Amino acid sequence: MSEQQGPEFYNRYTGRIEHESVYGEAWLDWAYNSRLGQLTVELAAKRLWFSRWYGWRMSRRSSAKKIVPFIQKYGLDIAEMQLPPDHFATFNDFFYRRLKPEARPIDADPDTVVFPADGRHLGFANVTATDQFYAKGQRMSLAKLLDDPVLVQRYTGGALVISRLCPVDYHRFHYPAEGVPGDTRLINGDLYSVNPVCLRSKLWALWENKRAVTSLHTERFGQVLCLEIGATCVGSINQTHVPGQYTPKGGEKGYFAFGGSMCMTLFEPGAVTLADDLLEHSAAGREFYAHMGDVLGRAN
Repeated sequence: MSEQQGPEFYNRYTGRIEHESVYGEAWLDWAYNSRLGQLTVELAAKRLWFSRWYGWRMSRRSSAKKIVPFIQKYGLDIAEMQLPPDHFATFNDFFYRRLKPEARPIDADPDTVVFPADGRHLGFANVTATDQFYAKGQRMSLAKLLDDPVLVQRYTGGALVISRLCPVDYHRFHYPAEGVPGDTRLINGDLYSVNPVCLRSKLWALWENKRAVTSLHTERFGQVLCLEIGATCVGSINQTHVPGQYTPKGGEKGYFAFGGSMCMTLFEPGAVTLADDLLEHSAAGREFYAHMGDVLGRAN
């Protein structure tokens, strides 16, 4: 697979518009924008067995030789990692590595909510009123995404943040606020890519893909809905939290095995105001890069 200059995004830390280094963009473009590629996706790439097979490859000992070249190619910061690269027995072990706590400080203001993961984010004040998801004219179907009419009624008109993780990102996901999580409900589905190459024309992949849904009960922000979305080559969505047990803001919820993937955070109407810079770039159809633990919004 080759890497090309990918979609643009705004980097909160550099203050610049940058371009994503996409793992396998040429393949993605062929797979989702050509007839033969689309047939391949339907027959193989979206299937669970394909992602399990790829995940198995990344869990073999021989995959460890990919770690150092990957770090060098994408400029990952070794100093952030809790363990050195030579500690990992396989590429998958490295892929869902932990970081040092000081590498991802959690915003301490009790009135803020934070991003649940590192990645490129889109934020919308009203999930049902926008048509700017990766391309103009596409609207989110809460009914299909949540598969629960009670939840649909609860979150219609609420704020939504989409957090897209690339293969180069830190792949553990966290809670955006302190509270008590409920049980996680798994909705089985396919495993289409969640790269913008795919989502610019196929937003419906988000509600066709495998996903996990967890309600977080908070004092300041109401009931916050946390979703993890599977994607092509994601070996699994692994939950590490304990349902019914209090979690601090930024507490670990779980991790993704190999592959790009996505988190979504839904708020009840009127619960939060999203950060101005996030809203500004999302309105322009541009993803917004920020780390887990950084400010996503504030309580109303």
